[in-house]
Amino acid sequence: MTGMKITTKKLALCAVLTALALGLSTLENLFPISLVVPLPGVKLGLANIVTVFALYELGAPSALVILVARCLLGSLFAGNASALIFSLLGGFTAMLVMIALKQLPVLSIYGVSIGGAAAHNIGQMGAAIITLGNTMVLGYLPFLLAVSLFTGALTGFVSGLLFRAMKNINLSH
Repeated sequence: MTGMKITTKKLALCAVLTALALGLSTLENLFPISLVVPLPGVKLGLANIVTVFALYELGAPSALVILVARCLLGSLFAGNASALIFSLLGGFTAMLVMIALKQLPVLSIYGVSIGGAAAHNIGQMGAAIITLGNTMVLGYLPFLLAVSLFTGALTGFVSGLLFRAMKNINLSH
């Protein structure tokens, strides 16, 4: 059998990262950013810190598994199945774009993260069009893309801090 070898350590790390992403998502829902930025649907995307970290540290397949698990479990725990299409479509779009952007040597983790944030909003617009059955929501996209510059940069910044901190930690034991 060819393909990705899953070690117990890698599986455990994926489980921990999925739990962390769920925790960050839940925490973010407790403190809505709409109190500061009065635009519907705007979120910091704290769980995306885990996605970016997983993409760089574990690779695309593991990051995708963590993303799907977070979306499914988050929807299940919140009891909000209708939000699942938004979460999955936004997450898949962001992941595909970040995988592609990561291949470009001129982009840092900031550029990849900002591209992912913008793509997430585009994916969610696609979900809104599918759900509502019309394209009227596209007028809102420029506002979401402007916000994604900030949220993507924040995610990239925190991810960069995490990698810098991890350079001093030996995880091989």
